[in-house]
Amino acid sequence: MSAALYTALVGVVALERLTELVVSKRHAAWSLRHGGREFGRRHYGPMVVLHTGLLVGAVAEVWLAQRPFLPWLGWPMLALVVASQALRWWCIGTLGRQWNTRVIVVPGLSRVASGPYRWLSHPNYVAVVAEGVALPLVHTAWLTAIVFTLLNAWLLSVRIRCENDALASLQRA
Repeated sequence: MSAALYTALVGVVALERLTELVVSKRHAAWSLRHGGREFGRRHYGPMVVLHTGLLVGAVAEVWLAQRPFLPWLGWPMLALVVASQALRWWCIGTLGRQWNTRVIVVPGLSRVASGPYRWLSHPNYVAVVAEGVALPLVHTAWLTAIVFTLLNAWLLSVRIRCENDALASLQRA
C-alpha cells in the first residue's frame, strides 16, 4: 500500500468520524429536548484534539518518517480497523438516540443491555482502542500508535469514570 493510498484510507476514516459528529449532534439535541443532562464537558475538547491528532499524526509520520508498508503487519491491522468501525457502528445502532460523543444522560431511560452491551459495559471504547493502535500500524506509524494509546488510556480513564458517575447519579435521583 502506497503512502498516498494510506492517506486516502485515513481520509475515509476522517469522513466516518465527521458522520459520527453529525449523528451525535442530532442525538444530543434529542437528548437535551428530553431532559438530558450533560456531564464531563471539560474532557470533551481534549478528546477531540486527541482523536484529530491520531489522524493527522498517522499521516504525517508515514510521509515525514517515510514509514514503509509491511504486508505482514499492514493487512491484519487494516482488518482490525474495519472490525473496529463495524463494532463502533454496532454500538451506535444499539444505543440509538442514547449514543453520543458527549456524555448526556436522559433521566428515565433504562441502561441498554443488548447488542455488544450484553458482554461489555463500554464496547465503543474497545473499538476506539483497537482503531488507535491499528490505524497507524497499517503503515507502520508506530510512534503515533504509542503516543495515542498512552494519551487515550489516560483520557478513557477520565471518560469512563465520568460516564459511570453520570449513570449512577441519575439512578440515585
